[in-house]
Amino acid sequence: MTRHFDWLVLGAGSAGSVIARRLSDDPGLSVGLVEAGGFPADPDIDDPLQWPALPGRAFDWAYRTEPQPHTADRCHDWPRGRLVGGSSCMHAMAHVRGHPEDFEPWRHAGGDRWSYASLLPAFTRSESFSGGDTSGRGTDGPLDVILPDDAVSPVVRAYMAAGNALGAPELGDHNRGRLNGTAPNSLTLRNGRRLSVATAYLDPQILARDNLTLLTEHRVDRLLIEGPRATGILARHTGQPVTLTADRIVICAGAIASPMLLMRSGIGSADTLRQIGVDCRFDSPEVGRNLQDHLLVLGNVYRARQSVPPSRLQHSESLMYLDSSDLSARHTQPDIVLACVVAPSAAPGFETPPYGTAYTLLCGVTHPASRGVVKPGSADPDQPPLIDPHYLSTDHDRATFRTALQLARQLGHHKALEAWRDCEVLPGADMRSDAELDAFIARTASTHHHPCGTCRMGRDETAVVDPDLRINGLGNAFIVDASIMPAIPSGPINAAVVAIAEHWAAGLKTP
Repeated sequence: MTRHFDWLVLGAGSAGSVIARRLSDDPGLSVGLVEAGGFPADPDIDDPLQWPALPGRAFDWAYRTEPQPHTADRCHDWPRGRLVGGSSCMHAMAHVRGHPEDFEPWRHAGGDRWSYASLLPAFTRSESFSGGDTSGRGTDGPLDVILPDDAVSPVVRAYMAAGNALGAPELGDHNRGRLNGTAPNSLTLRNGRRLSVATAYLDPQILARDNLTLLTEHRVDRLLIEGPRATGILARHTGQPVTLTADRIVICAGAIASPMLLMRSGIGSADTLRQIGVDCRFDSPEVGRNLQDHLLVLGNVYRARQSVPPSRLQHSESLMYLDSSDLSARHTQPDIVLACVVAPSAAPGFETPPYGTAYTLLCGVTHPASRGVVKPGSADPDQPPLIDPHYLSTDHDRATFRTALQLARQLGHHKALEAWRDCEVLPGADMRSDAELDAFIARTASTHHHPCGTCRMGRDETAVVDPDLRINGLGNAFIVDASIMPAIPSGPINAAVVAIAEHWAAGLKTP
């Protein structure tokens, strides 16, 4: 028997949880929320200290990239959450809105409605902020965001002091418009536990709504399309085919699964679809392109001269955004990011000191110029996608990474950290030349887990979705997730994904 809904929301991750909550606020609408995974059951998900151990478990899609020529021909693991809450059940819980200039490409692509100023009400509407000055922050939203104080590690405090001594502004909070400087990370925690977006937005009272149906363990194979409209989906549940129909459909499957679903449904590059034997309904060559992600170097590791106390938060307690041309710049868009991890953090193949004996400075590039692509290897939805992020494929990215690593080492050797620093373990004191640093970066760069951009929003006819996030070619289907971002924000993208969903949902109610 086919089930029909007014709205079908595909994916119960960060965006899908917000959309299902906001659509079902209207009791006159029937909303179906479709999720490939189940409810979180692993107790480690709730423990903020366990996030590094979550990849590879049963709820991970466990994607892998193609070999990357500029990262020593390595294939990179790309964990993505396959469960209610999606990747917000796996990430490091840092909540960063971004720099106002991050959203200028969005404004250019979608008009003033996608500017930072226009998105601010969505950011604040999502938050329930505590731990500091609440001006400019939301205080009664579903998503708890804390700014820790007493719990911050003394190693991290020394790291921030070193940054201030080098000229970095003492910022205090990443989420008040300015981004450059030192601050503890704002974290999505509730009572010391991880708070996924699903837990925040889809609490038992919301899930009990008569007009909201959550369908777990339903893998979506393709959209059902008749002419210029999507009429429903073909999915599988316990191995059996399931057909669900709807008046309108919102795809919230993320930067990998959303373009893959479009291509399996016949929306994408005609050449790509021909290669996998899928009939092309709408030739949309940009589907799966414009793939962006942040990398971090793992890492600039220091052996400690005294025991490093275990983190009371989630290991990575402070991001430091900087303009490498002027470390004291307060308002410019940052080009690099540093982070202090209260643990040894090294890439595979490098010896890691025991926990409690070392700490790590990570570094990365906030606005990589490299652009990648994701596409299906076959029409079979059970086959993994082909992911090629083109990591470090531009001179800009390689040079900026080298600058970031040099700055991390400068900070790591600052006297403000001398009470903690014994010696540099990685890259090692003798590694100084540009060629040596480039080789180290190539061997140690790892995803920061921020894929986006593969269903780009724009006002041009080649964009995958228009400024209303409607799929070009389909009058009643939308994409609302990280894939629509024209350009990656400076930091972790989950806060922006939640804001996109809040902003889009609010716009539906605006005449």
